[in-house]
Amino acid sequence: MREIEDEAGKLFSGLGLVDEALDSSFPLHKLDHLIMSGQVWVGAEKDGRPVGMIIVSVRGTTAYIEEMDVLPTHGRRGLGTRLLAHACTWARQRRYEAAALSTFADVPWNGPFYRKNGFRDLPAIEWTPWMQRVRDREKRRGLDIDRRVFMQKRFRASDATTSSAATT
Repeated sequence: MREIEDEAGKLFSGLGLVDEALDSSFPLHKLDHLIMSGQVWVGAEKDGRPVGMIIVSVRGTTAYIEEMDVLPTHGRRGLGTRLLAHACTWARQRRYEAAALSTFADVPWNGPFYRKNGFRDLPAIEWTPWMQRVRDREKRRGLDIDRRVFMQKRFRASDATTSSAATT
């Protein structure tokens, strides 16, 4: 999983969006906890080699997408869309009100991708206290927070039933 994260992160090199001296990988102790909680999903090749992943935590009534990465050699084939749909289905089935994430607003495989998948930009007035803590953490990690946006996809109560039937 670390290889997937590192390779996907190389796509940001030279874009001026990340201070690479401050950037760090997803903390292993948090990753282990989320794996044990069933909140990490991996996309793999037919031979079982992992090529993509999505990591979700729970923040109150929201499923927060901590990170989603796909190996660049496997990009633009729909894996990210499938991982995102799976995480949203998981959240709807557990009756979370929404899925949310923080991403670069204008990088094509970030903001525009999530908008295409039903997420909307959240104005700062709608940010929760935990979102502000995420923003502070991103700043410490060297991300250009002025180019980032929180996004959210709200779920309707009827989605949980529909999603359940669709995935069985």
